[in-house]
Amino acid sequence: MYEPIRTKSVHAMADATGADFPHRSREEELDIQLAGHLAALLAVTDALRALAPSVELDAAAERLAGQVARLRRGGPPVRATAPERGSDANVTALHRRAHALAGRALVVAASRADTAAAILSAERMDAHSAALAEPREPITAG
Repeated sequence: MYEPIRTKSVHAMADATGADFPHRSREEELDIQLAGHLAALLAVTDALRALAPSVELDAAAERLAGQVARLRRGGPPVRATAPERGSDANVTALHRRAHALAGRALVVAASRADTAAAILSAERMDAHSAALAEPREPITAG
């Protein structure tokens, strides 16, 4: 009634030819994922620095760049430049994005047991939460 399977499954073939492709450990995969989240957070931080410069953002960007380089075994992160002027809506959206990215990085850092990255991510979440909570002066037509 059914035709027999004539070929090996892909899983069996992958096990038999394990040397054909590289395998990474769970820790290496988490390093890659954490470096990606921190690099994305760095890009958003650089965009925020261009729109609303501050000493705190400068220091955070340097710490993020250091963590990304550490996780990439010395490979420096790519730094982006953003337009110099933006509206409050752009800055608010960037703070929201940065908060979300810092949260993702925190989850991965915690599962990897990377204390330095977890502390940095938590600090960035707090900073972006505080920036989102700051009252803005209303714009008046005059």
